[in-house]
Formats: sequence, C-alpha cells, structure tokens
Amino acid sequence: MPFTLATWNINSVRLRAGLVERLLREEAPDVLCLQECKSPVDKIPVEAFEALGYVHRVARGQKGYNGVAILSKIPLRETGSFDFAGLGHARHVAAELENGVTVHNFYVPAGGDKPDRTINEKFGQKLDYVSEMRDHFRDSRPEKAILVGDLNIAPREDDVWSHKQLLRVVSHTPIEVDHLNAAQEAGSWVDVTRADIPEGPLYSWWSYRSPDWDAADKGRRLDHVWASPDIAGAAHSSRILRSVRGWDQPSDHAPVFATFDL
Repeated sequence: MPFTLATWNINSVRLRAGLVERLLREEAPDVLCLQECKSPVDKIPVEAFEALGYVHRVARGQKGYNGVAILSKIPLRETGSFDFAGLGHARHVAAELENGVTVHNFYVPAGGDKPDRTINEKFGQKLDYVSEMRDHFRDSRPEKAILVGDLNIAPREDDVWSHKQLLRVVSHTPIEVDHLNAAQEAGSWVDVTRADIPEGPLYSWWSYRSPDWDAADKGRRLDHVWASPDIAGAAHSSRILRSVRGWDQPSDHAPVFATFDL
C-alpha cells in the first residue's frame, strides 16, 4: 500500500501551527516529519493535528531550540533517538510504521557562520555529528528504513544557486559535503529526491535575508529524503513544494515529499 511522506523544517511549530494545518489539509501526506520545532513536547499543538487525522506521533523537544516530531495517520511506535556528538540536543527521533518501515527524522546542526572548527565550535559540532551518523549506519546497516530531515548540507553543485560562490559558505563547503557523502555511503542510503529528479537546480531553503527570495532564487537543497537500498526502488513522485516558502509568515524551508509503494 503506498504512503506519502513529507519532511519540513517548520522553524517553530507553535508559531507556524496554522501552516502545518494548511499543509496537512491541502497535501495530506500520510507522515509528516518536522524539524526545528522549538517546543517542549507537551507544548506542541497536537489537538489541531489530531483533528485532521494525525493521531499518531513521536517527538523530542526542548524550549526555544531544535526539536523533531513525526506526525502520522499510520500507526507507529517509537524506536528511540540518538544524541550524536553528545550535544544533549533534541535532533533525532525514530519510529517504526505498521508496515515495518523505520523512519529516522534528523535535524543536523547548522554549524554557525565560519567553516573552521578551530575558531567556531558549532562547525566542529556539526562535523562530529555527521561523523557519528556515519559510524552508526556503518555499524548498524539500515534495512527497510527512510532517513529524512534538515541535514543542513547541500551536497551537489546543482543543490546551490552558485557552487563557486558557496564553496566557503557553511552548508556547501567541501569538508561538509565529504562528511555527508561518507554518512550516506556508510548506510548505502539512496538519495530518493535526486533519484527521481536527477538533474538541474533543486532547492528547499531560501534565506530570510533576501528581500525577494523567489525572484533572486538563491536557494540551497538542505532538506533530504533517503531510503535504504532494499526499499529505494519503491520510491517515486518526489517533489519540493516551493510555493509553501511564499505563504504568510513562512518558514525559510519548503517541504520535501516522496511516495513509497510498500
């Protein structure tokens, strides 16, 4: 039976609860993974989501920062969370759907402004976090699994508006790309979005700093959907819902969708 999954950095689930409701009404994914919820779990406005049929959920939260949640129409059970790099942050939660698929929802650290761990602790934390993702999936190879989230790295040249200009900008530096590629390779993860849309510019984030983000189109593909190789062939219909970036008081990210025939 097919199911559709979406991932979206919401940048405050309480501030933008209405946008989440709109997405659930208009697009109705079976599973919605949210990042940067910026809310303790008990403060997430679940009643509004439950009214739309999303009665199943798992979440990790903290006040004002980070936070991840999985909202689902499909029954699920929580399978745990990782604290990679020992940061004590709510950056991962996992759940198994009733069809046996495990969904990992990640919010990788952004990494600060300077791509140099000797002067920027946050950049070092980001690299360490992704390295521990690599080590985990190397030692525990994923099966029947989907990994989604704001990974805060745009790996390909056509995942950014200007490869040359962003080579020294956090999110597209060679060391970050190498770390992300190593994590992907360690688990033999398949980049579902690029398997469906193999060529051409593709972005899921546009800065708030741009006065006309749509016309300038200086985007980056920071949000990803990966699948373990045993189910990657069942994925199709990938898309980034760019129009959501233009909603009133939007997140700076747009949701990414994929459908799986499982």
